[in-house]
Amino acid sequence: MSPPYPSFAFRVAVFYAALFVALGVQVPFLPLWLAAKGLDPGAIGVVLSLPMIVRVFAIPLATHAADRRDALHTVIVIASAVAILGYGVLGLAQGAVAITLAYTLASAFFTPLLPLADAYALRGLGHIGRAYGPVRMWGSAAFIVGTFGAGLLLDFIATRDLIWVMVITLAISAAAALALSPLTLHDASAGKRLPFARDLLRDPVLLAAAAAASLIQASHAVYYGFSALDWTTAGFDGGVIGALWALGVVAEIALFALSGRLSIAPTTLILLGGAGAVIRWGAMAFDPPPVLLPLLQCLHAFSFGATHLGAVAVVARRAPAELAASAQGYFAVALGLVMAAALGVSGVIYAHWGNFAYGAMALTAAAGAVFAVVAHRLARRK
Repeated sequence: MSPPYPSFAFRVAVFYAALFVALGVQVPFLPLWLAAKGLDPGAIGVVLSLPMIVRVFAIPLATHAADRRDALHTVIVIASAVAILGYGVLGLAQGAVAITLAYTLASAFFTPLLPLADAYALRGLGHIGRAYGPVRMWGSAAFIVGTFGAGLLLDFIATRDLIWVMVITLAISAAAALALSPLTLHDASAGKRLPFARDLLRDPVLLAAAAAASLIQASHAVYYGFSALDWTTAGFDGGVIGALWALGVVAEIALFALSGRLSIAPTTLILLGGAGAVIRWGAMAFDPPPVLLPLLQCLHAFSFGATHLGAVAVVARRAPAELAASAQGYFAVALGLVMAAALGVSGVIYAHWGNFAYGAMALTAAAGAVFAVVAHRLARRK
């Protein structure tokens, strides 16, 4: 592989930070913008579900193109640039149909960026002997900055103008993508690259790890969808709710920062993530007293952070270098599909069971932990 620039880790950290600032603006505030554009809750739900659908097709196409042409950096730059165009068109769109079509275009180029970034980072960081977690943590930190920054901007700009804040953050991401160095496998050739189904789907460790990580991450569905509503009903104000969410991300950042010093097998990390999720959601199901919530939020370091670190490390270790982007991409698709299903079901079970819906999430995480044990045992045999 061509050697990365001396500043490779720094440039990747900047790219993650720029990308997650954009996410920090979009995830909480895109629904507000859609409402300001006149869409009703039903239409907003349809629009917000699009990335989960589009990623099924867009991510494999983008990651396979990156592997086939050994052009991770080029595909990242192109996707970043066209994402700006897509969100610019979205900002100019009028009416539910036009907004839906524009967001579909934007999502087709934006959703592959994270798996592409992970494949790029893991390849280059491994070459220079640097750990992934301490670099990736800057993305999580930037997500908090983006969320709080956009919230502050709402005091000074109209909600309908939030889309242009998103476009600006995407432009910064594209600039950071341009600053990344190309990574080329010296011995790569088109003949050596096997299709995903013939190579990766034969690996039982990858399949078991994908099932484990997908289920554990999907166990966050009730938390992502209804924790703010639940805490508001309990009488917490916006500041407290924001602080609880931020505490979870801070715990995640702390784990990422320390991960380079930890010698833990990837499948063990996923298992720790499953255990943390079972404890976290099991406790949430019984309406814990407010004094326990900060401690439970710190378990986000395990339920999300350890699971994510273990998942990307399993893919990096098991997939051939020529298929690294495709492997990360298909892993991301699996996680997205299971998460989409969990999000759809979570509304139904929360409506019927209220807080006890977290119990179903604990069971989901437990199922993921079982698959993690299977993956760990299979990996030890090989």
